[in-house]
Amino acid sequence: MDGPYIRVEESGEIHPLTAEVTTVGRGRGTDIVLSDPSVSQLHAEFVRRGPYVYVVDMGLSRNGTRVNGRPIARRVLNEGDIISFGAARCKIGGLPQEDLHPEVELRRGGAPELTRRELDVLTSLCRPALSDDAFVVPATARQIAEDLVVTEAAVKQHLLRLYQKFRISEGVNRRTRLANEVVALGLVRPLPPTERERRAS
Repeated sequence: MDGPYIRVEESGEIHPLTAEVTTVGRGRGTDIVLSDPSVSQLHAEFVRRGPYVYVVDMGLSRNGTRVNGRPIARRVLNEGDIISFGAARCKIGGLPQEDLHPEVELRRGGAPELTRRELDVLTSLCRPALSDDAFVVPATARQIAEDLVVTEAAVKQHLLRLYQKFRISEGVNRRTRLANEVVALGLVRPLPPTERERRAS
């Protein structure tokens, strides 16, 4: 097969990485569907740049993404690398035989300066993603407002500023893209349940 491709170890299925971005997950809307329960609905992306490919963990999975056993956020791939999405394993092939120094992970830009309130909003936004569920959508503006006991309009203003600070462009899944970036940068951590969540459980 010409060009890069992924081989799913369990099934032997081969998926060519012809698109600029190829999504991987358990959800039916992803380009490469992996049925293993340890895989999130939207787990990771393969990004192609010419003959080269790097993998990006979407940041909302509890089980993470590994390359040759090492947890990664984003990493250039080399021929024969084993990529693990939770317990599901894939092998990449069809890459140029060059020394890409894959141990050097592609670094994300540093986190912008945030106010205490902006951190509170981000923590509330990402709380569902850091729960025990394999994958859930980030909190809505209304849910954040209820969590922080502020108005929904105030939350929306904070989110607009956060989109600008993190350079999250307009378009679909803007809250999810912001949450991905925040979790990948390590700005939020798993939290104890809120009082409301404790009462509900």
